[in-house]
Amino acid sequence: MIPECQLFGTLGCHLCEVAEAVLVPFVEHGLLVEVVDIVENQAWVDQYALRIPVLRRTDNGAELDWPFEAEQVVSFLG
Repeated sequence: MIPECQLFGTLGCHLCEVAEAVLVPFVEHGLLVEVVDIVENQAWVDQYALRIPVLRRTDNGAELDWPFEAEQVVSFLG
């Protein structure tokens, strides 16, 4: 079963847009990704502001920091 994920980022973040583009083929094949804007929660800003975009698995809390490519996402989800 493919784990659900969250992509932490914010509006106007070019790298976040690139990360979303990397994830599109995975979403098309069933990966559920919730895009989370870190500005909605001060704890997220404190934790992720210098690291976004960050892909986080909701099942085990594992995180994959940018930069990542499709092959790294496959390993991260596996």
